[in-house]
Amino acid sequence: MIWWKYQQLRLGSLKTRLAVVEKLAETFDEKAVSLLILALDDKHAEVRCVAAKALVRYHDRRAVEPLIHVLSDAEPLARAAAAETLGRLGDPLAVNPLAAVLRDADPVVRGIAARSLNRLGWQPVTDSQRVLHILALGSLYQLTALGPEGVGHLLEVLRNGTPNKQFTAAKALGEVSDPRVLPAMLVALKNHTPVVRVAALDNLAHLGDPSTYSEVEKLLSDANANVRLAAVEAVTGCGGVRAVPALVKCLKDTSWEVRQKAADALGLLGERSAVDGLCLLVQDPDRDVRESAIAALGQLGGRAALLPLVPALLDPESVVRNAAAAALQRIDPSWQDATVVSDALPKIKAALKHPEYWVRHCATKLLEQLKVEVDVALDSVPSKLSKKAATHPAFPVLADLLFDRDRDLRLAAAVAMGRLREPQAAPLLTNAVRDSDFSVRQAVLSALTALN
Repeated sequence: MIWWKYQQLRLGSLKTRLAVVEKLAETFDEKAVSLLILALDDKHAEVRCVAAKALVRYHDRRAVEPLIHVLSDAEPLARAAAAETLGRLGDPLAVNPLAAVLRDADPVVRGIAARSLNRLGWQPVTDSQRVLHILALGSLYQLTALGPEGVGHLLEVLRNGTPNKQFTAAKALGEVSDPRVLPAMLVALKNHTPVVRVAALDNLAHLGDPSTYSEVEKLLSDANANVRLAAVEAVTGCGGVRAVPALVKCLKDTSWEVRQKAADALGLLGERSAVDGLCLLVQDPDRDVRESAIAALGQLGGRAALLPLVPALLDPESVVRNAAAAALQRIDPSWQDATVVSDALPKIKAALKHPEYWVRHCATKLLEQLKVEVDVALDSVPSKLSKKAATHPAFPVLADLLFDRDRDLRLAAAVAMGRLREPQAAPLLTNAVRDSDFSVRQAVLSALTALN
């Protein structure tokens, strides 16, 4: 049988030779080792590759030297298979040949050789070997510990590596202090891969070199939103107040994250020329953007911010309302007496008919705070008097929680109101019947039934 397989390996077709090698891999016959070694010289790379992988099952030292010879094969797949098998065979004779493969032209082969060397317990002897080993494993962050030589290799990867390696190299370079890093980051700003541009911008933001501003500012118009987001932070770091006009333009960006980041940056820079742009953002569709814009206006100050901030006290989102209250207090503790506040009264009164309960409720409270008398029906806007008329001390708290943003709190408040059987709860529960959550609506209906 062995003789026949030998003849098939010598004279058979490619399909036949592959079938023979695969069969030999499953026989676990010591005589098969010599035939698999013979297959390592097959004229077709696929046969050589399969044979190299098959030899790992036998753990026979006779295969070590033939496999070392395959490390010089013209086909990367064959070299990779040989390197993998040599690492698993565990013979120290393979150490030096595998170390030489760390310079292989193919990155996959280099990576497999490095892992096989780890299995064999090999340790680099020279800095050059250490660098090659790190590069082969892809552990680029370790290069930062090797000083200028390691930085040089990181710069080379940044120029010529794969996109993933370029990104890792850029991140690693951000952790070293070397004069070559800054110009390399400026080049990386033009990289075709967005994540590499983002990494370069992060590094430039950290460096904060004013000379880089003009190049960084260009990326505020990048097609990728993540790049624009990183550019906002970078222009803030390297441009300071100089970046304000560019950041004001970013307040109109299509990405809410960019708008929010720009608002945060303008608040920190403290330049009042940004107030007008931030005032427009108080009505942004995104809650987080509104909150950041309002906080920034509070930091910048100035009475020009009062007019948009007063209506923000009626925002449907509690975090925005709280931010507006804090901003107004920071700008002017006596903001209620400012003449500009009267200009906001039409908006406040219009909010009394808003479809959302909390907007109506906040409008009522704000008018009370401003000492403006408005005749409002109890069933449309529950007033403080209606809460005080309730006999149970927990009723005012439950009235607020019935319209909380958190679904579980609304549900618990509805259930509790049903148990209190407080007649003054009827108008509130009637408003809550339109809650967006089915379970809350069920609890509200049960509470209303309990009142009758």
